[in-house]
Amino acid sequence: MWVLIFGLLGITTAAPKADTVIGPKVVTNHVVTINRVIIIGNKVTKERIISRELSLKSGDTISTKRIENVLLLDQQKIYNMRLFNSVELRWLEITSDEVDLLVEVNERWYTFPVPIFELSDRNFNEWWQNYDHDFRRINYGLRLYQYNFRGRNETLRLTAQFGFTRRFDLTYRIPYIDRSQKHGLIFDFNLSEPKNIGYNTEDHKLVFKQGREVLRSTNGFGITYTFRKSFYETHGFNFSYQNNHVIDSIAILNPNYYGNGQVRQIYGALTYTFNSEHRDVVAYPLKGYQFTAFAQKVGLGFGTKVNQWEANVTYARYFDLTKNFYLSNFSSAYVSTPSQQPYSLYSALGYRRQIVKGYEVYVIEGPMFFLNKTTLRKKIFSRTWNLDQMPIDQFKYFPLTVYLKSYTDVGYVENYPYYQERDLNTRLSDRLLVGAGAGLDIIISYDAVIRLEYTFTRERTNGFFVHMKKEF
Repeated sequence: MWVLIFGLLGITTAAPKADTVIGPKVVTNHVVTINRVIIIGNKVTKERIISRELSLKSGDTISTKRIENVLLLDQQKIYNMRLFNSVELRWLEITSDEVDLLVEVNERWYTFPVPIFELSDRNFNEWWQNYDHDFRRINYGLRLYQYNFRGRNETLRLTAQFGFTRRFDLTYRIPYIDRSQKHGLIFDFNLSEPKNIGYNTEDHKLVFKQGREVLRSTNGFGITYTFRKSFYETHGFNFSYQNNHVIDSIAILNPNYYGNGQVRQIYGALTYTFNSEHRDVVAYPLKGYQFTAFAQKVGLGFGTKVNQWEANVTYARYFDLTKNFYLSNFSSAYVSTPSQQPYSLYSALGYRRQIVKGYEVYVIEGPMFFLNKTTLRKKIFSRTWNLDQMPIDQFKYFPLTVYLKSYTDVGYVENYPYYQERDLNTRLSDRLLVGAGAGLDIIISYDAVIRLEYTFTRERTNGFFVHMKKEF
């Protein structure tokens, strides 16, 4: 449809840039010296933010046999900053022994005041099937994103949300606070006052209470220190504080909400995260791998009595099978202890994008779970349009790529003792979960991914599911 519309409007088209680096034809392998590094197209972005991702600097030496592969990796690193519509690296021969490096970028639009009109539920399918597409469950308001703030790849996000859940958030991310560009900080502040909350789970579906007054108030803050020593590995250390309160009726409906009928929960938490990022394009990877690790201690000896340890590791691998076929595999393992916890600290498949496809309408809770997802993709369409009639340069670049895919997801969740003792939410826990099917992935501008999927499950259910974000 997009192709037809653009054709009728007379918009010019161009094929997307290939994953190659432009340079002179190499006849013999010999060592060259980098003379200059020239960066163009960065009207907002500071030059040092781009040069941070380059392996080669002025004065470095490299063989002509290796230079193309090195620059290709650098091109991917710069693009994965998600600041540019396109990135192109070239090496220009000055003499037989000297070359210049040219980095050309096309900057995105960085300021997005986004109206909020979205579902309060975890996904579209849960809202449509579990809650009869009730429009009273809609959130509205404004979310302001300021990317590349001050031209330093900083991110400022403000949220003012009303409707089903009133929420105010402020996040300020500073990736680099030092000259070496290795150390960073992230500040978070949050306030949430919903008049509707999920206070319990029945048959693996959230049960909500709705009222005219605020049912729960949550406020807190967090500060994260990040350390990125190399190009590909990032460490994060976070301290957060949460002060939560519910009205008496919630504690009556579910005495285990905060545990023992309590109406208040106050705690601090320490979190360590690690990300080893080796994927070609983070927004929609086709080659490479990623490893992540997460460990958290909830409850630091002050506030109410809270004690929980959590750990989660994930590994994703992507393979280019040639002829536009791609294979990916994702694995995740989660564990928390002790297994006796208040309901508010329960974890599950169904959160954090860790879902067995076909079970989108369920939350399958437990102190331990495992997930594996395998997907085979075939690129069936890819083109980039240059929208010459668009008055804003940052929106003249419109890519559209479509993948046909098939997939199989497998998961397992160990049930909580609290549920086991009361014979609650046992239908999908402590058993193998399987979802398989086929669908389409549609990738457009600014890393937007639309997933259309039809899935069959082990429970002999099937259905059509829509997602507006990448899978993992």
